[in-house]
Amino acid sequence: MKAVILSGGLGTRLKPFTEVIPKPLLPIGEKAVLEIQIEHLRDNGFNHIFLATNYKSAYIENFFGDGSKYGVNLTVSKEDKPLGTAGPVKLLEAQLHEPFLVMNGDILTQLPYKKLYDFAINKSSLLTICTKEIVTPFQFGNIHTEGEYVTGIEEKPDIRTTILAGIYIFKPEILELIPADEYFGMDSLIKSMLAKGLPITHYPIQEYWLDIGQVKDYEKAQEVYREHFK
Repeated sequence: MKAVILSGGLGTRLKPFTEVIPKPLLPIGEKAVLEIQIEHLRDNGFNHIFLATNYKSAYIENFFGDGSKYGVNLTVSKEDKPLGTAGPVKLLEAQLHEPFLVMNGDILTQLPYKKLYDFAINKSSLLTICTKEIVTPFQFGNIHTEGEYVTGIEEKPDIRTTILAGIYIFKPEILELIPADEYFGMDSLIKSMLAKGLPITHYPIQEYWLDIGQVKDYEKAQEVYREHFK
């Protein structure tokens, strides 16, 4: 099975850490973020992994080599200009002839990828997106009114939001919907499919999931590494 890890982000929100090394190589415990991702993919049966790179690509290529030390076949694909989150996958079209996984290079999760893959390939949709429910405590009480009178109160209710979790299963036919050599994000792909009436499947993540997008997230990743990923 094949997987594409989107590893070309600039990591702007993680400066000053990313001024020296690219975000996917930031250390979490004893390993880099990408190492944790690659090993988890390998343990779920993915044996050919593509790293879609841009910023400091040579660092990533030199760090991982051909992937043999991780027990996988590793291919580095470098974009010449920023292509968003879907555009870099288009560059690999000639090498992706069966369903494959795509994920952001700044995510830590215990999601069983093989279970996700098996779920997705049995659906009629070309795209399966992973979602995650985020529960955020609200700091104010929520008052309900009717006319001039109060009818109820919720004391600091939780706000529940379902987010796009940055992990996908693509079927190869979907690549025809991504324009070549253009900046094209996953959000644009999803909107395009919905506008065309094409079905999209979603897979809710119940397991631990963390997006390392900001300094506070990176600090949290250091704290939870031993519990969830060591």
